[in-house]
Amino acid sequence: MQNIKLIPEKLTSENFSDFGEVVSIESKESRTINDGFAQKFSDIATLDTLEEKGQTSVHIFVAKSRRFPLHISMLEKHPYFSQTFIPRHSSPFIVVVAPPSQSPIIENLRAFITNGQQGINYSRGVWHFPLISINDNSQFIVIDRKHNEEFDTIEQCEEVSIDDINVVLEFNL
Repeated sequence: MQNIKLIPEKLTSENFSDFGEVVSIESKESRTINDGFAQKFSDIATLDTLEEKGQTSVHIFVAKSRRFPLHISMLEKHPYFSQTFIPRHSSPFIVVVAPPSQSPIIENLRAFITNGQQGINYSRGVWHFPLISINDNSQFIVIDRKHNEEFDTIEQCEEVSIDDINVVLEFNL
């Protein structure tokens, strides 16, 4: 059995660009609005949810903490839309990703840790492990395509098992 050990690397716009966008105001231009009482940072993420008349939806996920080392037993992707996670707290979280492809290429798996102020926007088709929260009851604003069971014909989420490979995410608190 193949063994892969993942150690999260610091998340940056550059090293995450193959997987999507970092949602952050760091190094972004802004403009003053509301008579000087607010700074507006526009277009910090490109939402991709309109496939087959799709609608954008905003959710709040409340996550349980994960235990480390964490066995990465599966990956999922959303073939027809992006998915954004924005923390409602100042606690880092971890993402495990592989670039878009028909099936995940395990050798291309990477892990990233946010700085607590960053969110992420997965591009459509990016393979990822579900939300990895470091703390219990961490809340995330999640923006993706609304699932309308009455008329949706697109596949919302594709999942694959990778249990035949021993992929372990190591992280020390």
